[in-house]
Amino acid sequence: MNLLNKSSRFFVALDERVRLGAVCLSALVTLSTPAAAALFGDDEARAAILELRQRVDVLRLDQEQRATAQQEQLRRLIDENIQLRRSLIDLQTQIDNLRTDNARLIGRDEVSARALVDAQRQYKEALAALEERVRALEPERVSVDGREFLAERAERRDFETGLGLFRKGDFPGAQNAFAEFIKRYPSSGYAPSAFFWLGNAQYATQDYKEAIENFRILLSQSQDHARAPEAVLAIANCQVELKDTKGARKTLEELIKAYPKSDAAATAKQRLPRLKDTAPAVSSTQGNTKK
Repeated sequence: MNLLNKSSRFFVALDERVRLGAVCLSALVTLSTPAAAALFGDDEARAAILELRQRVDVLRLDQEQRATAQQEQLRRLIDENIQLRRSLIDLQTQIDNLRTDNARLIGRDEVSARALVDAQRQYKEALAALEERVRALEPERVSVDGREFLAERAERRDFETGLGLFRKGDFPGAQNAFAEFIKRYPSSGYAPSAFFWLGNAQYATQDYKEAIENFRILLSQSQDHARAPEAVLAIANCQVELKDTKGARKTLEELIKAYPKSDAAATAKQRLPRLKDTAPAVSSTQGNTKK
């Protein structure tokens, strides 16, 4: 009964995760409106927003398919649980019978005693294996960048693997890890943070255009994310590296306007006077790799 209760709680938590994913996607659609596009204000940005809308549709379909598959997986696990419990009941009956026989034959029949020990061991091992499978599928509450959400153990492990590679300075490895994470868990609560670290890894490998695209995806998904000001500053850094000084100035001005009280805005105010449209690109440190 305890295992069935755990499975039921997992089913409820899974439904909650699906609802949370739906809310995130709804917010993504809202943020992909012309009002959100005004942050960048040019044709290229609007085209990027249209492309992002198409990605939203793909993400929504993927989320629905993923939720259906996970629900089916849980149903199969519950069926297996019921079947295994029946087997365990049969095994317990055998144990009881062996105990009865052992009471009659104690001191004379060592074979029965060994069979009893083996049956008890098998029972405990089977029960432990089932409980471990249930625990592995139960989502846990995590907190990242000031946000709390439910995540599977594998989901958390894969995100932390990418972050660990980034912190070690293995930027190509981190780039691959975060790209794979986003592909595998498109509706994850980790997704905005994954786009942020993917963009930083791409900046470190001088893939500036792709970095800009992923920072903008983060902003389109969640403009109020804790990493959003840093993402805008990172876009300006990429534009400087691409020698788009005019674009960098515009991005820094938008950063100051959108997030006036952020540390990133303070940095933007310091950099603006050093940027001139006709001057060569100003070399700057990324400054967005706080762990």
